[in-house]
Amino acid sequence: MTRRGVRVRRIGAFLLAGALAATCGARALPDAGTPSWASPGLVGGGGWPYAGVPLPPEDAPGASYIPGSSVVRLADGRVRLVPFGGETAVTLDASDPGVVAAVRSDRAWLASGTVPGRFSDMASRALLDLRLLTGAEGASLASWFGAWRYAWPRDSAFAAAAFTVTGHPQEALRILRFMAGVQTPSGLWAARYRPDGSPVLDGRSPQLDSVGWMLWAAWLFQRSDPSGTELWPMVERGADRLAASLRRDGLPPPSADYWERNPATEQDPGAPTLGVAGPVLAGLRSAAAFASGTGHTARAAAWRTAADRVADAIGARFAPLGYPRSPVRGGAMDTSVTFVAPPFAPADPFVAAAVATAARRQALPNGGVLPGERWPGDPSVAWTPETALFALSDAASGRRDAAVAQLSWLASHRTSLGALPEKVDPGGRQAAVAPLGWTASLVVLALTALERPLPVPD
Repeated sequence: MTRRGVRVRRIGAFLLAGALAATCGARALPDAGTPSWASPGLVGGGGWPYAGVPLPPEDAPGASYIPGSSVVRLADGRVRLVPFGGETAVTLDASDPGVVAAVRSDRAWLASGTVPGRFSDMASRALLDLRLLTGAEGASLASWFGAWRYAWPRDSAFAAAAFTVTGHPQEALRILRFMAGVQTPSGLWAARYRPDGSPVLDGRSPQLDSVGWMLWAAWLFQRSDPSGTELWPMVERGADRLAASLRRDGLPPPSADYWERNPATEQDPGAPTLGVAGPVLAGLRSAAAFASGTGHTARAAAWRTAADRVADAIGARFAPLGYPRSPVRGGAMDTSVTFVAPPFAPADPFVAAAVATAARRQALPNGGVLPGERWPGDPSVAWTPETALFALSDAASGRRDAAVAQLSWLASHRTSLGALPEKVDPGGRQAAVAPLGWTASLVVLALTALERPLPVPD
């Protein structure tokens, strides 16, 4: 933590001690009989550094956010928030000046950027949740709980993109700087990181798709904010690594992707999935555009050539088969087909048809989707990131009705506080953590794409 961060925390601790002396603090998480992720969302406050803690499930009935804020009004009329500089929630009378200040601060932050107008309540909540999940040093956590309380480069890239397109550059750059700081000299990232920036050494290998996503997020930021030029070393390392990794056939080597599983378990263990090849292509195109826009013409040409090789290989190996997850005849479809569609790649009618096919095959009776056909997990539980990816693809491709239908489902399957959970069970109930940062980011991007075209690296 920086010296400024330490100083702010010490001040916050002093203020928090006074608040706790005068009020009753938030109750602890429920006992072992209730999963910790059963919380309907995070309680926050308006002060910097932003911090969130989960609302215990037993306090959820009748509770709601004060609109445009992360401050929670409980059923008994009292208000719960995290005081400035603190990390623990306190419960205050609704008339307390701290409540007004926190709400005003949250609303001012939202107003400093652009909140998409359609489903504005869901958009505001998603943005506020993303802010609570992003630490002072830039670690953007997947969620607050246990196995999710880490920063995945993949998820972080989308969080930075969501902040970028809504006009919150400080938050976007903080995330990108964090990821630039933990990137290895080889250009790779670990599969995930702790909030302090240390890698999680649990046997997971670096994942090539995360490099592609980080390059895409860096380009998206740089094209809208001149300060993005400081990310050049990160982009150069990452793009050189991707270009050097390409095999003779133009594809990258096999690697885990957003399914987070061993490549040896895929239908074609010797080939990368579309979940790897698509982000690698988007990353190389983004890096070439970044280089071109910052005067690095030689690097731009080299990475564009590498991107062309990947595009040709995807066209040769995946396209004739209908863009399945693995390049095998009769291969299962999955959501990664959206990675070769807008806003990550130029529009293509054959890809658009494949996206529609995948969405249809992965659809569940509850209205959401599975991550893919023949999903090895629970076949009855819908995943919100994949539903949101289809919504983003539809919105960015001009299929407004389809996008609105997916977004309507997401809006109606939020928690009682309005947070977006990771999963939804057959009965329409929260089936995993809420909020999930990746889903929140994708929803913000999809809602933005409904209002204006998102840039496409080409």
